[in-house]
Amino acid sequence: MKDKTTSLTSFMKQRRMGLNDFIQRLATNSYACKHSEVQSILNLSPPQDPELMNTNPSPPPSPSQQINLGPSSNPSAKPSDFHFLKVIGKGSFGKVLLARHRTDDNFYAVKVLQKKAILKKKEEKHIMSERNVLLKNVKHPFLVGLHYSFQTADKLYFILDYINGGELFYHLQRERCFLEPRARFYAAEIASALGYLHSLNIVYRDLKPENILLDSQGHIILTDFGLCKENIEPNGTTSTFCGTPEYLAPEVLHKQPYDRTVDWWCLGAVLYEMLYGLPPFYSRNTAEMYDNILNKPLQLKPNISNSARHLLEGLLQKDRTKRLGCSDDFIEIKNHIFFTPINWDDLNAKKITPPFNPNVTGPNDLRHFDPEFTDEPVPSSIGCSPDSALVTASIKEAAEAFVGFSYAPSMDSYL
Repeated sequence: MKDKTTSLTSFMKQRRMGLNDFIQRLATNSYACKHSEVQSILNLSPPQDPELMNTNPSPPPSPSQQINLGPSSNPSAKPSDFHFLKVIGKGSFGKVLLARHRTDDNFYAVKVLQKKAILKKKEEKHIMSERNVLLKNVKHPFLVGLHYSFQTADKLYFILDYINGGELFYHLQRERCFLEPRARFYAAEIASALGYLHSLNIVYRDLKPENILLDSQGHIILTDFGLCKENIEPNGTTSTFCGTPEYLAPEVLHKQPYDRTVDWWCLGAVLYEMLYGLPPFYSRNTAEMYDNILNKPLQLKPNISNSARHLLEGLLQKDRTKRLGCSDDFIEIKNHIFFTPINWDDLNAKKITPPFNPNVTGPNDLRHFDPEFTDEPVPSSIGCSPDSALVTASIKEAAEAFVGFSYAPSMDSYL
């Protein structure tokens, strides 16, 4: 049992690796490289992570050359407005920090992204897409809210709702799996959020336990919209190869055009993981996992209800044209027998008591954040502008990449 727990903990830590790491591991696996489709994926040559490249990191652009932010109702926002307290998350381009506004004393999650890393990886479109999706989230109960955004010469700042009930990933890591009623509650709130995004012609594309938070009462909050694809009509498709290895749908791995049903595949994978403790086609051997997703039949142990089994079989259908949700999208999901106990109006009104209460005592209660983050010191550069920075990147390129980034809602949106 101890060895199994150690193995599971190791798996959970490995799960934080991104798609670039997955590709690099494929490239160094001799068994994997013999597969023709793996070779085909490797030929995509995804952008390199600047931290993995053997080049000296470039200093940021000069703050004396201000980027054109476009119209903004909050032009005076700046890092010194905040007291940055703790690191509560990390990503490819920066960190998420708990911060208290010095004037109103409210707590926020501040996502701070390094422009040089974004530009080097040519990820400007994903960052602006994230901002656009956040702007479209007016009042949905299960999507994180954006208060405003601003930028300095070398960083972008998202001022977001502070959610401190912990990642679903963190709770799964601690409890290994959930009982079916709890998994159903989470799956219903996730499905509601995905259905709302789809109603805005947005495909989420990166559903995984790391991007699903619990609020202080235990409700789901979906976050991190960096891989969202906008303007996908009900019958529209896209073909960008992106996502997280364990949750990539077969059509994405096949590099075929895919549609919004890719999100229902991911919902199936997350529900499976909540019930069983691991993703449905997981293998420590990345090539084998890739092959499993494409070719291995779904195997379900008998310790779940028939309705849960039927739902998983529908969501994890390898042929997207036969997948649950392919005809009527969210309506098919909410009407499935597995969700019969759910009153959807009550769910969206947060009238259903969550099956788990994080029991946080207040904003400073960080018990549900991974110590891997919270033990890390807050970088001194986060809360100040780099007055001594040197120009090393094209100011024009940066300006064009992030025009219109800054945002603050009108007062009406708070009424």
